[in-house]
Amino acid sequence: MCEKTGDIALIGLAVMGQNLILNMNDHGFTVVAYNRTVSKVEDFLNNEAKGTKIIGAASLKDMVNKLKKPRRVMLLVKAGSAVDDFIKQLLPLLERGDIIIDGGNSQYEDTERRVKECKSQGILFVGSGVSGGEEGARYGPSLMPGGDKDAWPHIKAIFQGIAAKVNDAKDQNIVEPCCDWVGDGGSGHYVKMVHNGIEYGDMQLICEAYQIMKSALGMTPDEMADVFEEWNKGELDSFLIEITAKILKYKDTDGLPLVEKIRDTAGQKGTGKWTAIAGLDKGIPVTLIAESVFARCLSSLKSDRLEAAKLLRGPADARYHGDKAQFIEHIRQALYASKIVSYAQGFMLFREAAKVYGWSLNYGGIALMWRGGCIIRSRFLGDIKNAFDKNPGLTNLLLDEFFTEAIHRCQSSWRTVVATAVQLGVPTPCFSTALAFYDGFRSERVSANLIQAQRDFFGAHTYELENAPGSFVHTNWTGTGGNVASSTYNA
Repeated sequence: MCEKTGDIALIGLAVMGQNLILNMNDHGFTVVAYNRTVSKVEDFLNNEAKGTKIIGAASLKDMVNKLKKPRRVMLLVKAGSAVDDFIKQLLPLLERGDIIIDGGNSQYEDTERRVKECKSQGILFVGSGVSGGEEGARYGPSLMPGGDKDAWPHIKAIFQGIAAKVNDAKDQNIVEPCCDWVGDGGSGHYVKMVHNGIEYGDMQLICEAYQIMKSALGMTPDEMADVFEEWNKGELDSFLIEITAKILKYKDTDGLPLVEKIRDTAGQKGTGKWTAIAGLDKGIPVTLIAESVFARCLSSLKSDRLEAAKLLRGPADARYHGDKAQFIEHIRQALYASKIVSYAQGFMLFREAAKVYGWSLNYGGIALMWRGGCIIRSRFLGDIKNAFDKNPGLTNLLLDEFFTEAIHRCQSSWRTVVATAVQLGVPTPCFSTALAFYDGFRSERVSANLIQAQRDFFGAHTYELENAPGSFVHTNWTGTGGNVASSTYNA
């Protein structure tokens, strides 16, 4: 019988899996490594893991036999059927109280299902978001575990041990891990999904700032890099702003900026789209995230855009002729205001999902989990945590005093940038939709009364009167349509 020394097993030896294993080893945990292609295990042990306490496994049974109880098995494999296949193979080998952790980018609905299916067989299932890329996995990721809460005491030391650490915003002597229990069911993967959606939005906002500076101001990559470096010293301080400056400064072998040689067609793996779809399903207007997804879709229409560029005219003069330094500051403030709206929308989606699925989410805790290790890590997230610390029942970030004042301070610049970009023909879908959302959200009355009248006119869908909310009525608008309201027809 094999000696049971493994604290946790990890299945999947791609780059993320290998780096997480090495991270766990660095923090004193004994890891059993397994890969479906067993030769990869030997390669890993003889190279990256050489000289460590990491143990190899030749089969799933061998892996399970080397684990202490309760057995903890983490999957870092492709989302979808591969996860279900491994769960199916693991269940006969595990015992009641053992734990399976899915650390991939699984859809939260799948995690909801897997938690219930595993629980019916006495196995604790956890779906955990993992963010930070290769570097984060190796030196400290952001981890967002959710699922069967009975598993948390058994994985907490490992997860919080390997996670990124940040100083408490109020007391710099306190160091906190960027990991805590998120909630039941698929909540961990839901939080990771929204994280990725916000990441799409952050990236697109930065790209719109870049496009304005490049097209309207005629700035070089080096000049823009200097601007982003300066922005990274203030309230926009973040990983994405930091790497943008580095990208813009990077030169190809011929001494020219590499970024300008890269084909302008953005890829995507689907998590931003999932967030936009979740917003539509829940009736939450995550407009900025949706626009960032559509911007990537538009970028992929390269051949169509090349043809359109020959035929479709824009403004005769597409250059800005005002004070350049002043306009760069306007762009910075527009970026900051739009970023506030993006996160406000994301947390609106969290609140609605918590209501629908019965999750008890710690919104300040989520912001803390994102402050280090992950792709969207930034100073800004500390302000979000403070907002929810002050008011755990806060319904929208825009209603917090700090963010209200910030939006008011940036509003004039924000409007200047959007209006100028429109006049100069520079596309700013996320700057624009963020401002439109803000104006809609702050409006006591919008135009939906006319929509309801239209719906009632053509489909007898009824409407509510201002002085009688909750009471639905139908009007025979033409005198020939009848007085029967629709209860099933929808268009």
